[in-house]
Amino acid sequence: MLDKTFDHAAIEPRLYQGWEDSGAFAAHPEGAAKPFTIMIPPPNVTGSLHIGHALTMTVQDMLTRFRRMQGRDALWQPGTDHAGIATQMVVERLLASQGQKRREMGREAFLAHVWEWKRESGGTITRQLRRLGASLDWPRERFTMDEGLSEAVREVFVTLHSQGLLYRDKRLVNWDPVFQTAISDLEVESREVKGHIWHLRYPVEGEPGRFVTVATTRPETMLGDTAVAVHPEDARYTDLVGKHLVLPLTGRRIPVVADAYSDPEKGTGAVKITPAHDFNDFEVGKRHGLASPSVLDADAKVTLAEIPGPWAEPDFLRSLDGLDRFAARKAIIAKLEEMELLAAVEPHVNQVPHGDRSGVPIEPRLTMQWYVDAKTLAQPAIRAVETGQTVFVPRQWENTFFAWMRDIQPWCVSRQLWWGHQIPAWYAPDGEVFVAKTEAEAQAAAKAKFGRDVELVRDPDVLDTWFSSALWPFSTLGWPQQTPELAKYYPGDVLVTGFDIIFFWVARMMMMGLHFMDGCVPFEKVYIHGLVRDEKGQKMSKSKGNVMDPLELIEAYGTDALRFTIASLTGPGRDVKLGRKRVEDFRSFGTKIWNAARFLEMNGIKADPAFDPASAKTPLARWILDGSNRAVAEATTALEAFRFDEYAAASYRFVWGSFCDWFLEFAKPVLNGPDGPAKDEVKGAAQHVFGTILKLLHPAMPFMTEALHAEFGYGAECTLIRAAWPGAVPVADAEAAREELDWLVGLIGEVRGVRAEMNVPPSVTVPLLLSGASGTTLARAEAWIDVIRRMARATEVRPLDGAVPKGVAQVVVGEATVMLPLADVIDLSAERARLGQARAKAEAEAAKVIAKLGNADFVARAKEEVVEENRDRLAAFQAEMARLDAALARIAG
Repeated sequence: MLDKTFDHAAIEPRLYQGWEDSGAFAAHPEGAAKPFTIMIPPPNVTGSLHIGHALTMTVQDMLTRFRRMQGRDALWQPGTDHAGIATQMVVERLLASQGQKRREMGREAFLAHVWEWKRESGGTITRQLRRLGASLDWPRERFTMDEGLSEAVREVFVTLHSQGLLYRDKRLVNWDPVFQTAISDLEVESREVKGHIWHLRYPVEGEPGRFVTVATTRPETMLGDTAVAVHPEDARYTDLVGKHLVLPLTGRRIPVVADAYSDPEKGTGAVKITPAHDFNDFEVGKRHGLASPSVLDADAKVTLAEIPGPWAEPDFLRSLDGLDRFAARKAIIAKLEEMELLAAVEPHVNQVPHGDRSGVPIEPRLTMQWYVDAKTLAQPAIRAVETGQTVFVPRQWENTFFAWMRDIQPWCVSRQLWWGHQIPAWYAPDGEVFVAKTEAEAQAAAKAKFGRDVELVRDPDVLDTWFSSALWPFSTLGWPQQTPELAKYYPGDVLVTGFDIIFFWVARMMMMGLHFMDGCVPFEKVYIHGLVRDEKGQKMSKSKGNVMDPLELIEAYGTDALRFTIASLTGPGRDVKLGRKRVEDFRSFGTKIWNAARFLEMNGIKADPAFDPASAKTPLARWILDGSNRAVAEATTALEAFRFDEYAAASYRFVWGSFCDWFLEFAKPVLNGPDGPAKDEVKGAAQHVFGTILKLLHPAMPFMTEALHAEFGYGAECTLIRAAWPGAVPVADAEAAREELDWLVGLIGEVRGVRAEMNVPPSVTVPLLLSGASGTTLARAEAWIDVIRRMARATEVRPLDGAVPKGVAQVVVGEATVMLPLADVIDLSAERARLGQARAKAEAEAAKVIAKLGNADFVARAKEEVVEENRDRLAAFQAEMARLDAALARIAG
């Protein structure tokens, strides 16, 4: 006998362990079944499950379970990313707490500590994914620094270098002064910082008393200025183009150059150009052949090493050497003010890029790094999306992909870290570089070059984490070895990920896959989901206190409730507005299913393989079987189209509405009646449809469905996870059954609605009078009179005899008008007044929102989610007005 409630805390871990131990998640490369491949976006090995993981992993698991049940050989490839800078930071902090420093212990000892940390603590995220029910093929789990994946990294690096697509160059990078490394754009976050704009006066050479005023938020970089740019059509500076200014403090001559980068409408129209410390300035410098002296070192402290002399203010400049950038800023401003070269200071709020982990402002820094020729590799990826080899869902994200890829810059792939794939490059004493898969190969190449053995020093840098992640779709399958897995599971069917890494990961996987896998894309579809926001549509953040912990939600409400909530809210191109109340509400859906199962069990209903749906004769059995067919068709179509919200909605409507609220209620008189063919047929239909429901819901609610599948005996041959996805069954004269039962549902539903609107007490029963009813309708009313009496709280159903009485509420069902005589039951005048007041209130509230949305200033200033929230409120008020209008129209006389 089923327990009164579903004990998720006890049942879910047991079921999951059973699945994993039995190999239920395994792919079978040796089999003939058509493959379905989905690659996990490898979470950082330092990570723990957050609500964003819960969204993307639930979506991936639903697809995997669905395709597995369809008979596909599903491979959901698990794994984790070594997360270079994140992991190094974690271990460095751990060692610092023990009084140890990375640089003092040396590279080899430090890396030993990292590997030890990975062994002890690196499995947190994978354990938590199991708690979410993720059916990954765990024995195939890979780590981006496994030897096999490391071999792939070396192969790709060496090959790209030999093809001229990977090279060293001196360019600007995002530099983190704390971690002393280049970082990617994804590791940079913009923060609002209150600062100033300083207007500095640069003397014009040979014209005493004439100055060009430039505006800057970073006066500390002025020591590295190599030009001032003005717009070619700015008449204020036409005579100065080609002349020189005297850079204050250094006394160095710098030219005035004409460049469209300078905006004549902004500030003074003259812009200081510091190529080594600004990405835009770097491009201007390249266009005009300007020098690029660096004036800040790796610690973001002033360095004079590249500032040519003689200096105009040597003592002052020497006082800056080694000074922190912000201290240098104050000193320089004070000195310029003393020299009467500070024209003005105005407050200004800057968007300052910060390292997302170090929390300090990053510096654009000119350094020698390794780069991939991304522009060349991007072209096949662009063509693949243009020609539909890879399709984005929703399609609008293709525009984002194209925007990034068509303006792509060289990809900096080196990082000044110790944890990661060390770059396979060795340097000879004269600086000659030898790129090879092994040191022995590099030594051999050096000997061939120099005619003798020479000492080689390996490049100390490691590769950007995204470099190894870009190889994930084929390196995890054994490439560069030609494995059975590679032959069967590449390319993947779909990639599920967020829009924030379309460029950093999706695009780079496409570039590498097309280049190294004979022009074959790594995945055929890319499903882009939105962000998880709170119920008000606000982004979750610790500062707002609205972050939701998926593990806490699982503990409180169960995994199935969280997963079904996510499914119900996940539509194409839409952020997910998730609140605790929503999860609690969908737990009620699970409770409804569990209670239905207990009702079936109490009525002796269990799995019956001998039941033939095609033999069903009663309208009730045929109706629910037909409804089941249509629910399966809707759910299947939705999952095929990545419409998880429509899948959840179709399942919910059928299970809660058709099956629980109507079929089981309609079946009660039969189940409580005498044994016989009618009862047997209802029981047979009930068990068949309930088994279908369990299969239908399994992708979203795997635990409860698996438990009930076994309890009812459906799992005699296999567990639910291995069961076949349901298909349509033959139903005799389905349309007639649908018409009859849909009429019955419509009648009872409309009558209940009128009673609720009119505040008729449940204990009060009234007759139902039919006007204009056909013979078919009257026959149906007679056949279902017991159900109508019980569920519509009616004393009888009969044709209207004579004129319409006063004091009735009426509603149209099919061709007939159904009237409820309520004059002697409730005060109709009071009800009209109440409904009218409610309607007027809704209209007034709607008018307020209409006025707000009609205010262009409000729409321009308000955040998008606030505007959207007001639109939702307006729609709700308008719907309420329509409902109340309909209710008022039902009251006759």
